[in-house]
Amino acid sequence: MTMKQLRRLFRRRFLGRRMRDFVGAIGPRGTILDVGGTSYAWRLIGYSGPVTILNLSVPEETTTGFEYVEGDGTRLAYSDRHFDTIFSNSVIEHLSTWEQQCRFASELRRVGQRLWVQTPARAFPIEPHYFAPFIHWLPAAWRRRVARWTPWGIMQRPTPERIAEMVAEIRLLGRREMKRLFPDCEIRTERFLGLPKSYIAVRRETSG
Repeated sequence: MTMKQLRRLFRRRFLGRRMRDFVGAIGPRGTILDVGGTSYAWRLIGYSGPVTILNLSVPEETTTGFEYVEGDGTRLAYSDRHFDTIFSNSVIEHLSTWEQQCRFASELRRVGQRLWVQTPARAFPIEPHYFAPFIHWLPAAWRRRVARWTPWGIMQRPTPERIAEMVAEIRLLGRREMKRLFPDCEIRTERFLGLPKSYIAVRRETSG
């Protein structure tokens, strides 16, 4: 099994349920901006758009019904409350620093009326990017040493430079940090085997 296949297996298992929860909570309705996503999540619930999907670059393969735009989630080129719904799944933890995560959260809150922002929970013992236990609880220097021996490292065979990039890129969040980032949102906890697996910031309507 390749790393891509492994991620697809887990994504299908958890994302389908998460998308159904999203439908029950706030949407999809109105104008939608998906920050950092693909059409895959929307196709899981049979939604064919319109959805604006924003990433740092536009993918080579696109899906009819979806608008693909290039942009930076920490500096969104939209006016306040431009979109009815903002959706972001497993993106904010890739922004390296608390400062960047603050900018990202602030922009999503500014541009959207309703929000659904998910991120893996730091409290969960399995790190979802390396598919390995406890590595995210180690100091960065230790993570760089052991990353090669995780499922990600064995399957991907990353260079030392890529390992360093990965360690610097991923910053998982705790529940209190999510509440600080999204103070006007309900913070939901998605659980697996009784343990917090993800946190989701949900805002049903704009606060003003």
